[in-house]
Amino acid sequence: MVNRELAVVCHCLLIETEAEGLVLVDTGLGTADLKHPDRSLGADWVAYARPALDPEESALRQVLRLGYAPQDVRHIVLTHLHRDHTGGLPDFPDARVHVHPDEYQAVTDSATAHHRHSLDRFMPAHRAHEPLLTPASVDEPTEWFGFPGVARPQGLSCELLLVPLPGHSAGHAGVAVPGDDGRWLLHAGDAYMYHGEIGRTPPLSHPALDPVQQGAQTEAAARLATRDRLRALHRNHAGEVTVFSAHDPWELALLTEPTG
Repeated sequence: MVNRELAVVCHCLLIETEAEGLVLVDTGLGTADLKHPDRSLGADWVAYARPALDPEESALRQVLRLGYAPQDVRHIVLTHLHRDHTGGLPDFPDARVHVHPDEYQAVTDSATAHHRHSLDRFMPAHRAHEPLLTPASVDEPTEWFGFPGVARPQGLSCELLLVPLPGHSAGHAGVAVPGDDGRWLLHAGDAYMYHGEIGRTPPLSHPALDPVQQGAQTEAAARLATRDRLRALHRNHAGEVTVFSAHDPWELALLTEPTG
């Protein structure tokens, strides 16, 4: 996406597994969004966000460039159901889509306080193909580095966790992925949007991203508490966990630059 102040990204994560094929964490904008942005994403949002309408940046095209077919993506794990994270769902129509149970309830249970707000953010064009939306399971009280309420996607044998990071949406969660080296990656979604929020003291936000955070959040106090917990995680466990967010272009550049 292109903001008036800076170019931000919609940071997805593709995981290769032996038993379950490819697992995609978030989907960014989809190919249909890029062909018909006003219809698929909403004209007001497009006018505000001014997304770069480049099909080559879509998750689908990037998966194809790696030599895979769309059906190789058998599972999609979403941090939440806002439009810039769900646009690619129609590009992988056969994938099972996993969300934290709180996010699932927010868009399926008409009795919840967040139902209307959450469903409005889950764009009709992104769910017209009736994706197999599946709540992750919380079988017993489970913590991950002190974060409670951790859920596990159903039908995945690999150790993938949905870690509640509330405040941005009703059931917003990070996705924790263990690496072969024993370290974890935590895709923190929109729990924060600028690396200065968790990596500097005092926290440093970005003036172009502050209005986005405040306009999208469901609960300001919960979002700030989540940010502070991520700050502590980054400070105390940097050797064990690499945290990144969905929209920070500097984090993406750092994580994708060649090593060695």
